[in-house]
Order: sequence, then structure tokens, then C-alpha cells
Amino acid sequence: TKRDKIIKFDGCYHGHADSLLVKAGSGALTFGHPDSAGVPAAFTQHTIVLPYNDTEAVKAAFAANLDQIAGIIVEPVPGNAGLYLPKPGYLEFLSQITQQHGALLIFDEVMTGFRLAKGGAQERFGIQPDLSCFGKVIGGGLPVGAFGGRAEIMDCLAPLGPVYQAGTLSGNPLAMAAGIAALEELQASGAYCQLEELSKQLEAGMKDAAKSAGVAVQFNSCGPMFCGYFTSEPVWNLADAMKSDRERFKKYFHGMLEEGVYLAPSQFEAGFLSTAHSAADIQKTVQAAARVMKSL
Repeated sequence: TKRDKIIKFDGCYHGHADSLLVKAGSGALTFGHPDSAGVPAAFTQHTIVLPYNDTEAVKAAFAANLDQIAGIIVEPVPGNAGLYLPKPGYLEFLSQITQQHGALLIFDEVMTGFRLAKGGAQERFGIQPDLSCFGKVIGGGLPVGAFGGRAEIMDCLAPLGPVYQAGTLSGNPLAMAAGIAALEELQASGAYCQLEELSKQLEAGMKDAAKSAGVAVQFNSCGPMFCGYFTSEPVWNLADAMKSDRERFKKYFHGMLEEGVYLAPSQFEAGFLSTAHSAADIQKTVQAAARVMKSL
């Protein structure tokens, strides 16, 4: 694009990239340091950080930076500040405004890729980004990352183009074999239908448990990803997530641990269902949550 600026959203985490470690999620948020130390200010001067699900903020950013924004990078379903979903039409809006301004839409599908559907979030929501990056699931438990996109963009990479790209472990045979095996199993096993059904059971059960206990919980889920926030208000972005009662979450986490259910030890981490989970596991989890919530 020959432009320097990029838009990211607060609470979204895009790995150890200096220019994107600004109001980041994941461990950076959990430990209270969303802006990483050791990153010179000059590295982030071209990074525009906006609230997720706020269309007006995106419009204003493009208006204030005409012909300067190279692209938008986004977790289509942010899973590094708990879990919140795109409002209806939001991802379509991001696609339209980037096309309108000649910028690129980049989906960070490290969490959502091959998890929300065979085609990830872009299949689930019917959005075609210009670039996508993947990890986690595609390695079958081994470390691997991948990115791809439109041919005219990918042709800019060396050796065809001027953008340098290389890696000592690129195409590692062991990781590739594990990833292929995992994806073949997902494709053949009907895993996605199974996970959708388990997710519905978990969400319904957790909402009933919270209501019965008289505890305000916002339970968000998308496919096998889920998170419960201890707040009475809907959670659509990082500002909403920060309203969650984290002290109550700590008590809930330790209570569930004593019940034999190990959740991520942070309010700002998404939970995941897998094909190893059964309906009995969901029932046990919901029953444990009901007991713990009544003790809060």
C-alpha cells in the first residue's frame, strides 16, 4: 500500500510484534501491562488503537488519516480479553471501509482459525479478508504459524517481490505432519457439529446456574469459545470487559478448581471446548458452577 499507519483494537493481541503491543490483550492485560515495556515510542507512532465494535471511531480514524492507513488488523472474535463478539454487521463494515479507502483487512485467526468452522471466522461470518494469519490448531499441538491472502499481495513476498520473509523453522516437517493429521481428523469426524451442540449446552446451563444463584454474569460464546464476565452489562469491547468483578472471578476460579474444573486463571482469557469433552463433562461443569456461584 506504501502507507505506514495501521489500525488495531484495544484488547486484541497479535503476538510479540512491537508495533502492536499497544493496549494488547492476553497475558499483557492479565498482568496489568497492556503496553509492553521496552518498546520505543517510535515503534508504535503509526499504530492507531480504537475500541472494538465502534464503527464511528473507525470512520473518524480514516477521515483524520486520509490515504495514510495501510490496513486494519483484528481478531474477528476477540479472545484475548475474555471473549466478546462482533455486533451484527460490524465485520462487514470493516471490510467495506477498507475497500473504500484502499486499505487491507487483516484477520488474526490464530484463535478462531479452524476452531469456529473449517474456514474459521471468515467462513462463519461470511467475510473475505485480504490477509489472514493462523496458528495453534493448524499445528496439531506443535508450534506453527501461517499467513496468506490474495495472490497479488502474496506475490510481494521474496523471492517474487521486495518484502523479505524467511524462517529457520519454516515448513518444519514434524509440525506440518501433525497439523495435516489434525486438520484431516477435524474434516472427517464431524467435530464442528459436536462442538456447537456442547457449546449450546454449556451456555444454557451456565446462564441457568447464574440466574438460580442470583449472580450477574454475562456469558459469551462463539462455537467452542466461551467466557463469563461477572457484570450485569453486556460485554462488546475491552471497556465493557474491564467492568467485570475480577475479585469475584478469583473466588469463582478457585471454587471451580476445588470442584475439579480447571478454568483459565484470568478473567481475560477465553475458554475452549474440544472434541475430548463430552455431554457428561458439560453437565459436571454446570453443576459445579451452580454450587460455586451460590457460595459467592
